[in-house]
Order: sequence, then C-alpha cells, then structure tokens
Amino acid sequence: MVYLVRKFFPDENGAVTVDWVILSAAVVGIAIAAYVNIQAGSSSMANAVSVYLTETPLEDLRDGPD
Repeated sequence: MVYLVRKFFPDENGAVTVDWVILSAAVVGIAIAAYVNIQAGSSSMANAVSVYLTETPLEDLRDGPD
C-alpha cells in the first residue's frame, strides 16, 4: 500500500489532464463569448439596414449614396 501511495504522488499524468481540461474549457468559453458578441453586432447592423431600406424612398435608393 505504501508503494502505491509513493508511486501515485510523483505521477503527473493526472495533473496534465486537469490542465488540458481547464485550458479547453477556457477556449470554449472565449469562443462562446465571441459568438454572442458577433451575433449581437450583426443583428444590430441588420436592423439598421432594414430601417434604412424601409424609410428611404425608392428614388433615393436608385440614385445611390451621396
């Protein structure tokens, strides 16, 4: 039993696995945060384009931007 305990403590394989799990969770968290920000920005821009196209007379749209 003492042999197994002495063998267990210097073994770092479990610690490396925990490090990789934490690192992977951090990367997934950052990816989710980026996705939410991009989605919010694109929705805002789509709404602004929709308002512009709805409120602008057709003649002004044919001429192009000033």
